[in-house]
This record gives sequence, structure tokens and C-alpha cells, in this order.
Amino acid sequence: MGKTREIKKRIKAVGNIRRITKTMQMIATSKFARANQQATANKPYTAGIFELVTELAGTAGDVSHPLITGPADGKGKPELTLVLTSDRGLCGPYNSSILRLAMNHFKGDVKFRPPAGKVELVGKKGAGFFRYNNVSVEVQHTQFGDKPTFEKVEALAQNYMDRFIKGEISGVTVVYMKYLSAGRQTPEAMRLLPLKPPAKAGGPAAGEKKAVVQYEFSPAAPELLGDLLPATVKATLFQCFLDAVVSEHMARQVAMKAATENAGKMRKLFTRDYNRARQAQITTELSEIIGGAAALA
Repeated sequence: MGKTREIKKRIKAVGNIRRITKTMQMIATSKFARANQQATANKPYTAGIFELVTELAGTAGDVSHPLITGPADGKGKPELTLVLTSDRGLCGPYNSSILRLAMNHFKGDVKFRPPAGKVELVGKKGAGFFRYNNVSVEVQHTQFGDKPTFEKVEALAQNYMDRFIKGEISGVTVVYMKYLSAGRQTPEAMRLLPLKPPAKAGGPAAGEKKAVVQYEFSPAAPELLGDLLPATVKATLFQCFLDAVVSEHMARQVAMKAATENAGKMRKLFTRDYNRARQAQITTELSEIIGGAAALA
């Protein structure tokens, strides 16, 4: 009797866990849909402004800007690494993949390694990891959450640009989870400053001449790039935050789906064990009744 009672308690506990994980899966799916819509809508703007800045810089002639070349006295200054993790867990290998890449990033080049380099963190899950690995975090940002707004990200990007132009830091790298598709997310260390627009994939085919666009600048090219380059940095950093959020929701959805399926399988196993134990108990009771009746006959 005690065994069947214990199994029934386990069945009930697994059922409760399954309901919780199923609910969390549904919540993550809903949040993923909203975050994915925002991240997808922002990508064409980010790609478009990168392309525009690249073309303008190529046709404007010898134009330099501190966000591209860096300040003249910035050499030897520390590098800054911004690591984007989540505030909550239960999202599979999401945080561990980002933090593993961050540690490899520190080990790969001594200029990124604290105390030579500075580390800033977004999300609570990376704090304990860096504390355990004796990595000093200069600033832990708690103002973003899982719904980062452009205004807050813009303020952070402006702070980085101001420090970079003044020569306080020699560069900024963002370690985050890049969202490629619903089935593929990959951790990436992206160089934010100095600004290096990514090379376009592919290019003109053999024998095909690429059309050259001639621009007439009004206002002048340096002034125009002076407005476009900060906007590019802000849009790129905002896209990193959006990718990180949508990747987190996707990872949590997958993890909770797997947990729900495993809880269902475990419940079936416990139910089978309960049926076997109950059948054995009934058989024992019948044997005792038959044996008692035979003794009285």
C-alpha cells in the first residue's frame, strides 16, 4: 500500500511540473512571436543604413571620422566588452554558449582580458559566472529587461561613442546570441567600435560590372557622415539587443517543450509502475482471502 501511495504522489508531482512547463512554453511562444516581429522589422533598416554609409564613404573620397579611425590618442587604452545574457534561466544552453564565447574572447587576445580590458554585463545570469571565474564586471546594466527600448539602447550607445571619441576606450565588442532563424541561433562577438561595416556576401558575377552611383553631397560628406555614423552604431547595438531577446525566447520555448515531453513520458512510466504495483497488491490480497477461506473449510 505504501508503494502505490508513493507512486501516486510522484504522478501528481510530475503532472504539476508538466502543467508548469507547458504554460511556460506557451508564454515563451507568445513572447517570441512579438520579439521576432520587432527584430525582423528592424533588420532592413540596420542593413540599409550600413549599405548607405558604406557607399557614401566610398564615393566621398578621403573622409575620416573618429568612429571609424578612432581617436589619435586612443592607442593603449582598454578595450570594452559588453556581454548580453538573460535575467531568467530555464532557457537551455543559451547563457552558457554566450559566456563560453566571452571567456574564449578574453583568452584569445590579452587586450580584452580584465584588468587590461573592461567588461560590462546585461542580465543577471552572467553575474555569478563571472564572479566564479574572477572576472571583474565594471557595470551591470539592469534597465533593459526582456523588452529593450531604443531610447535606453541609444543612451548606452551614445555613452560608448563619447568614451571612444575621447580616447577613454580603444574599442567596443558585443558578445550576444545572434538570431538567424527559428531553428538556428549562434553566439557572436561583434565589433561595434571602431565601426567597420560588414562586407557584402557574394558580389558581382564574373564579367558583370557593378553600377557606380555618383552622389552630390548636401550638406558636405563629412557633415553627412557625422550624422549617419552615430545612427548606424545605435541601430546596430539595438539590433544586437533585439536578436538576444528573440533568441532567449526561442531557447526557452525549445527547452520548455522538451521538458513538457519528458514530463509526459515520466508520467506514463510512473502510471505503468503504479498499475503493476496495484495489480500485485490485489493479487496478494486475493491470495490471502483464498488462503484464509481454505483454512476455515
